Amino acid sequence: MYLSRLAINPRSRDARRDIGDVYRMHQRVMSAFPRIDSPGDPRTQLAVLHRLDVDRRNGATALLVQSGVKPDWNSLPDGYLSSSGEDADNPAIKSVAAAFESLRVGQQLQFRLLANPTRKIDTKTGPDGRRRHGRRVGLETEAEQLEWLARKAEQGGFHLLPVRPDSAVPAVRVSASQGYRGDGRSGILTIVSTLFEGLLEIDHADQFRRALKDGIGPSRSFGCGLISVASPRRHV
Repeated sequence: MYLSRLAINPRSRDARRDIGDVYRMHQRVMSAFPRIDSPGDPRTQLAVLHRLDVDRRNGATALLVQSGVKPDWNSLPDGYLSSSGEDADNPAIKSVAAAFESLRVGQQLQFRLLANPTRKIDTKTGPDGRRRHGRRVGLETEAEQLEWLARKAEQGGFHLLPVRPDSAVPAVRVSASQGYRGDGRSGILTIVSTLFEGLLEIDHADQFRRALKDGIGPSRSFGCGLISVASPRRHV
């Protein structure tokens, strides 16, 4: 597994257009990877996830990309990346395979996850007896979003740590939801995402690795689902 961090140049017209359109950003990210002609979703087959991180201190935007194969960012337009002295190694690419393999049960980690918490409605059985998939609607309250995250955590082999050992309240900060739009072949798509930051503990190492590799929740092609982790003493 590889992790890329690209500091974005805010003056780049191409970068601003990508940031404002989830379809364009998806295409930009996938342009760094080899083309796959076999059936199936190339993003899934290459284990590609991405997320836009905005620095609260100065508003700088970074693109974080996790992938199963090493990307080639040479096709980015001129001026797409920041040339600031603080971003001398830009893009920065590193292997995280050893870190993945070292994960263990009981390990506590800080995490950051930009997710699309939703639930399905109108999943009724049709006249033909077949179950309809229904449609997804966003979860609006913080309590609903935290319940969704707790369910995903259980499926992903970890649990959220509480504020105190004797508390049932998870030590998770839920940031205000943000809307992202994209204009694709099937029309306008709007994704409402929520940023979760907090502490977790691993219950099942293999399940947790799969959650890291595959992502959490829907809209993984459009910048959601990538969960990044770090030592509790470090910023995620």
